[in-house]
Amino acid sequence: MAVRDELLALYEQMVLIRRTEKAAHDLFLSGLVKGTTHLAAGQEAIAVGASAALRPDDYVFATYRGHHHALARGATPEECLAELMSRATGLCGAKGGSMHLTKASSGMLGSYAIVGSHLPMAAGAAWSARLRGTGQIAVAFFGDGATNIGAFHEALNLAAVWKLPVLFVCENNLYMEYTPIADVTAVARPAADRAPSYGIPGEVVDGNDVVAVREAVARLAGRARAGDGPALLEALTYRHFGHSRADPATYRPAEEVERWLKHDPLDLARGRLAELGVPEETLTEAEARAQDVVQKAVEAAKAAPPPEPREALTDVWADGGAAWRT
Repeated sequence: MAVRDELLALYEQMVLIRRTEKAAHDLFLSGLVKGTTHLAAGQEAIAVGASAALRPDDYVFATYRGHHHALARGATPEECLAELMSRATGLCGAKGGSMHLTKASSGMLGSYAIVGSHLPMAAGAAWSARLRGTGQIAVAFFGDGATNIGAFHEALNLAAVWKLPVLFVCENNLYMEYTPIADVTAVARPAADRAPSYGIPGEVVDGNDVVAVREAVARLAGRARAGDGPALLEALTYRHFGHSRADPATYRPAEEVERWLKHDPLDLARGRLAELGVPEETLTEAEARAQDVVQKAVEAAKAAPPPEPREALTDVWADGGAAWRT
C-alpha cells in the first residue's frame, strides 16, 4: 500500500504541474502573461521524481524552463502564476518572472536564463555544504544544449577535483532551442558520454518514468552524501510545446512528436498505478483535486494587486536596498 500511495502522490503532483503549465499557456495567449514562457509540459517526471529522492534542505538549481522544479520543491501554483502575471503576490514579488522562479526557503535557489551559468553555482553550494558538514547536496538541472557550454565542463571538472556533493541532471529533450542536439555534438549522449572524461559516473535514465528517476537520483544522491563525489544523470525526455511561446516547433518531425506523446510521463504513471490495482475513480479524484487547486490559483492570481513601485529596489542587493551605492 505504501508504494501505491507514494506513486499516487507523485502522479497527482505531476498532474498539478501539467495543469499549471496549461494555465500559464492560456494566460499568455490571453495577454495576462508578459514577456515569454518556456513550458516544461512533458518533463514533469524529472522534477517530481528527483525531488522525491532529495532532502527538504538540499539545494536545487534550474534553467529558465523551471516551472516544474519550483512547483516540485514547494512553490504553489498561485505563487508561480502570480509571478508570471507580474502580481505582488508572485513568488519573487514580480521581479523574476517566468525565467527566474526562486524559493530559497525550500532550497529552490533559482531558475537561470543564462544557459549553463548555474552549474558552477551548484558546485559552489555543494562546497559550502561540505565545509559546513550539513550532509546537504546540490542538484543542477540543465538542458542538453548546456553540455556544449564551457561552464558545463568547468563545473564538472572542479566538482570532480574537489569531490563535491553535487549531482548534475541533464534534461535531454533532444533539442537545444531549435537545433537537434545530435546535429552539433560528437557523442551520442551529450551529457553522460562526457562525464567519464572528468572521472564522474555518467548514467542515462528514462526521464518520463517518475519511478526510474526517483530511484536513480536517490542512489546517486546517497553516493554524494557518502563523500564519493559528484555524478551525472542524463534523463531522456521531450517537451510538448516549442522552445518558448514564440516557437510553433514545426522543425520537429511529426512521427517523432507522435512517438514521444505516446510516452507521456502522466500516462506511464497512470498505467503503473492501474497495474498496482488503484481504481480509476481514485485517479480521477486526484486529477480533479489538482485541477481545482490550479483553477483557484488562476483566480487568486488574477485578483492580486500589481507590485508597489516603491518596492522596486528592495530585494535587489544583499542588504535589501540600493542606498549603499550613493
